[in-house]
Amino acid sequence: MTKAVFAGSFDPPTYGHLNVIERASKLFDKLDIVIAVNPDKNYMFDSQERVDMISKMTEGLKNISIHTWNGLIVDYCKNNEVDVLVRGIRNANDFAYEFDLSLMNKSLGNVETLMLPTEQKYVIVRSSSIKELAKFGGDITGMVPEFIAEKVKNFFK
Repeated sequence: MTKAVFAGSFDPPTYGHLNVIERASKLFDKLDIVIAVNPDKNYMFDSQERVDMISKMTEGLKNISIHTWNGLIVDYCKNNEVDVLVRGIRNANDFAYEFDLSLMNKSLGNVETLMLPTEQKYVIVRSSSIKELAKFGGDITGMVPEFIAEKVKNFFK
């Protein structure tokens, strides 16, 4: 069985995240979606809300499971016997950042990194940009599912 992890903060989850999840789920027998829980970060949504949103977004995918984790992703991989980490990249800056992380993850946990370039329509989709756009009343419905757009809008009311 080939198993992989797609990790991130998913705050909020976006269509870009969903695109990577759908594509990676076709490449692996099992895909663990791991939601980062860092007590030093201020998230818009708590970990359970993020789990619920991703669960709803991925209802039709049978080979995925959703987890939270508050440590190094390589430790999650070791504890769950996963050898592949999937990362979505949008541009050369993402590639440079993820390339450096891939070297560190390989040395710390012998985890291989598979980088999936985004589809062109998701190049500008970024959780931080979505939050800023929504904060000022911008339309984010093309970047996240409607139910998430409502949650983000309500956060800023």
